[in-house]
Amino acid sequence: MSSNAHASPVSGSLFKNRFYQTILISNIFLQIGIWVRNFAILMFVTDQTNNDPLAISLISVVEFAPIFVFSFIGGAFADRWKPKRTMIWCDFLSAISVFAVLLTLLYGSWEAVYLATFVSAILSQFSQPSVMKLFKQHVHPEKLQQGMALFQSLVAIFMVLGPSLGIFSYHQFGIKISIGVMGVAFLLSAVVLFRLPADEEPEAKGERSTKIWQELGDGFRYVWRSPVLKVLGLTFAIAGFSIGTIQTLSLFIVTERLGQPKEFLQFLMMVNGVAMLLGGAVIMTLAKKIAPQVLLAFGIAVSAVCIVGMGLSTSIPLTLALQFLNGLTMPCIQIGINTMILQWTEQSYVGRVNGVLSPMFMGMMVIMMSVAGVLKKMFPLVEIFVISGIVMLIGALILIPIFKHKPAPTVTAETANPA
Repeated sequence: MSSNAHASPVSGSLFKNRFYQTILISNIFLQIGIWVRNFAILMFVTDQTNNDPLAISLISVVEFAPIFVFSFIGGAFADRWKPKRTMIWCDFLSAISVFAVLLTLLYGSWEAVYLATFVSAILSQFSQPSVMKLFKQHVHPEKLQQGMALFQSLVAIFMVLGPSLGIFSYHQFGIKISIGVMGVAFLLSAVVLFRLPADEEPEAKGERSTKIWQELGDGFRYVWRSPVLKVLGLTFAIAGFSIGTIQTLSLFIVTERLGQPKEFLQFLMMVNGVAMLLGGAVIMTLAKKIAPQVLLAFGIAVSAVCIVGMGLSTSIPLTLALQFLNGLTMPCIQIGINTMILQWTEQSYVGRVNGVLSPMFMGMMVIMMSVAGVLKKMFPLVEIFVISGIVMLIGALILIPIFKHKPAPTVTAETANPA
C-alpha cells in the first residue's frame, strides 16, 4: 500500500483535512499544558528553594534527559503500535501522572513537581513519532512542508504567549491550580484525538514477528544506508552542540553584554516567538518552491550568523534585531528537518528514523548544556558564542552535497536505502 494512500488530495485545503484539524486542536491543549508546566513549576521551584541553581537546573535535566534516553525506544515502539491509540494513551497517562502529582502536593512533598515534567517528557517520545507517521498517512506529499509550516506557527504563537500564561497561572492561582490546569489540558488533548481517522490495520498478521532490539538496529541501518538521512543526522549533532552551548548562557548575554537585569530575557524570548510566527507564515507560502534541504541549510546559516552577532553585540537594539532574524528563520530549520524525515523515509520506518535522529540533536544539546557553566568559567562569553556560530555554520555547509537529491514519489525501503 502506498504510504500516502489516505492522504488528502493535493487540491484540497489542509484545514478541510480531518486529521490536520484534529492535530491542531489537540496541539493547542498540549501547548497549554506544556507551557503552564514549564513556567509554573519553574516559578514554584524558584520560590521553594530560594533561587537554588541546582534545583532550577534539575528542571531542565528532567525535561531533556528522557528525550535523549527514550526517543530510541519510543520511535521503535511507535512503528509497532497503532499511532492513534498510542497518542491517546500517552496524553491520558500524562494527565493521570499530573493528577497523581497534585495529590502528592496536597498530602506530601513539593519535590513531586519534578515527576510531572519527567513523565510527560517520556510519554512525548512515544507520541511524537506517531504524529509524524500520521502526517505521512494523511497529508499529501506536496502539502507536507506547508502542513509543517502551519504546525510550527502554532508552536511559535505559544512561544510568545506560553511564558506569560504559565507565570500568570502560578501567580494568580498557585501551583496546585496550575497543575490541575495541566492535567485537564492533557486530558482534553486525549479526548480530541478520538476524532482522528481509524488506525490502519496491518496487512500481514506476521508483520511484527521481529524483536524490538532487532527493529532498533534496523532503524540505525536504515539511516546509515540513506545518504540524505546520514547527513541529516550529522547536522542534528552539530546543531545540538551549538544550541546546547549557548542555550544556558543566554542569560549572561542579557546581564554581561547588555547590562540588563535577568528579567530582560523574557523580551528576547517574546521577540523570538513573534519572529517565528511570521517566519512560519512566510515559509508556508514558499513551501512548494524550496527543497527542504536548501531550506534547512539556509536557516542554519542565518542562525550561525545571529549567534556570532549576539555574542559580539553590546547594543540592545542590535541584539533584539539579531534575535528577531534568528526567530524568523528558525521555522526553516524545524520545517526542513521534519519534511526531510517524512519525504525520505518509508512509512513503516518513520518512528525509528525519528528515534535515531532526535537523540543525536538532544544528546549533544544535553551534554553541552551540562558543561556550558564550566566553559563560561574557562573562556570569555564572546569566544563561546563565536565558536558556537562557526560550528553551526559547518552544519549548514555539510548539507550542500545533498541539495541535488530528490525524494522518490513513493518512498520504499529500496528507494530510501540504495545498496
